[in-house]
Formats: sequence, structure tokens, C-alpha cells
Amino acid sequence: MNAREILKITLTLVIIYLAGGVILASVYSVTSPVIYKLNKMEKEQALKEMMPDAEKIEKLGDWTLRDKPAEYFVAKKGDNAAGYIVQSYGKGFGGYITLLVAIDKDLRIQKVKILSHKETPGFIENVDSEKFMGQFKGKGIDNIKLVKVETTEYIQAVTGATVSSRGVATGARDGLIFLIDTLKGGIKNETSPKG
Repeated sequence: MNAREILKITLTLVIIYLAGGVILASVYSVTSPVIYKLNKMEKEQALKEMMPDAEKIEKLGDWTLRDKPAEYFVAKKGDNAAGYIVQSYGKGFGGYITLLVAIDKDLRIQKVKILSHKETPGFIENVDSEKFMGQFKGKGIDNIKLVKVETTEYIQAVTGATVSSRGVATGARDGLIFLIDTLKGGIKNETSPKG
């Protein structure tokens, strides 16, 4: 193979890579706004599911948990706060579990929803069930404690998915602690929680 053939192959490959790059950039520029809009709609839908009786949900600010950015919101009926929604994280077996935690005006959890996770599908399905998630409804800060025995006072872990259960319970508790601390100190735009 002589120098001319090598140059010809090199130029052909460069042209192919440049064309591919232009195509990828074009596809990204067209799909990026659509993906952003879909993600925004999905987030708004998830927030509405957390507080279905609220007339509007407004972002109050940002906070950081375990070096991960999160947001918190107020759900309003008229001009009055009906409750709050806090984004939180708990450490599961496969990584962080992203949660939304709905909290009423009495600072009791009303609902917990898993937004994303990297857990084993069979295990997380049991954790993301009404049987487990329903245990959080009406619980205050003193009752979000994960136990392995049957109980109505605390949160019973899912057998075989204790780490994932603990991640959800810890994330819900951390979100509630953050909100309690924030409300006691007045709403701030950014803070870091304990833990």
C-alpha cells in the first residue's frame, strides 16, 4: 500500500466521520426541544399525581441531598398551601432511587412515588407496590423507621428487597426532615440537609 492509497482511505474515513457528526448534530438539535418538553410534561404530571386536589403547584426552591440536586414545591388551593412535594433520594442496591414525597400541612407523608431507579426489576416492583408504599400515608417523622416485622406503627421492609426498601424509607424521611427544617427556618431557595 503506497502513500497515495493511505491518504485516499484516510480522507474517505474523515469525510464519513464528518458526515456522521453533522447528521448526529442535526438529529440532536431537532429532538432536544421535544425531549425537554416531554420531560417537563412528565414531571408536571408526576407532581399533579402527588397532590391531585391542588389547584396549582409552584416550585419553592432547590436543595442538595448526597451531592445530588433536588427541588421542592408547594401545592396550593387558592392562595393557601395545601401541602408540599419534595424530591429526594435514597440509596438502593443498584444506586440511587429518585423519589417524590407528598407532605401535608401537618408534616405527615401522604404519598411516596419512585421516579427513577437502577434496582433489579423483580425486587423494585415489590417495593413500588401499594402494599409497601401505602405504609407511608399519614406517617410523621417519628414513624418512618424500617423494620422487618409486621407493624402498623413503622414501615415494614419488603422481604428480599430490604436494601431497596431502606432506600425508599430513608429518602422519604430525608425529604420530610428537609421540609421540617426549611419550614422552621422559613422557606429558603437553597440549602443542604443533614445526612
